[in-house]
Amino acid sequence: MHLTAAPCCPLCHNADCVIYSADKRRQYWRCPECQLVFADPSALLDGAAEISIYQQHQNDPTDLRYRAFLNKLAAPLQQRLAKTGLQGLDFGCGPGPTLSLMLAEAGQQMAIYDPYFVNDPQVLTQHYDFICATEVIEHFYIPSREWQLWLQLLKPGGWLGLMTKLTDQVTDFANWHYKNDPTHVSFFSSETFAYLAQRDGFSLEIIGPDVILLQKAPGNSVGSIAGEL
Repeated sequence: MHLTAAPCCPLCHNADCVIYSADKRRQYWRCPECQLVFADPSALLDGAAEISIYQQHQNDPTDLRYRAFLNKLAAPLQQRLAKTGLQGLDFGCGPGPTLSLMLAEAGQQMAIYDPYFVNDPQVLTQHYDFICATEVIEHFYIPSREWQLWLQLLKPGGWLGLMTKLTDQVTDFANWHYKNDPTHVSFFSSETFAYLAQRDGFSLEIIGPDVILLQKAPGNSVGSIAGEL
């Protein structure tokens, strides 16, 4: 495989990224600052190719196994929210929103957003007590963009609940099945989330291999909302 010039990190914009791995389809870079591993930009799919893959997903809100999977995030998040009637956003809900239904059933007030399936810019003009994104963040081409948006949307003291597989839980990245999905392009680690938490004033909890909970500091004021994605 022909090696390309090192790109800047799409999360923290560090310019000294190093080659981390390569397979027959693409190269992977690692940022020495935030420890993000990311696919080379030349391998990113266009929007039509992305959506054709997403449309194949079979996410059924009535599927009890799928609900059990999402409950790995929903249950600990709900415990930390401690009360009902809060304003929440299910970001990247996909074609079959389910986590939002589960949290609404638990008494929360839910909004949903997805750039392909529920692209409602009005949702991105509100502020939220919590934001959740399950199996979403690994799809971001420029994760700094969505991260900054979340910072703006999340109220002081609010919770950010994420699910994604972590690279530090993997001993053999080259044979890791998770990276073989062509829409998976940004791979986070515990160190990446620790970097973001320290930089942007969050507390951090990592539960098991793939659940991340971050709480915005109570004094971390809501920023202005710059606009839609």
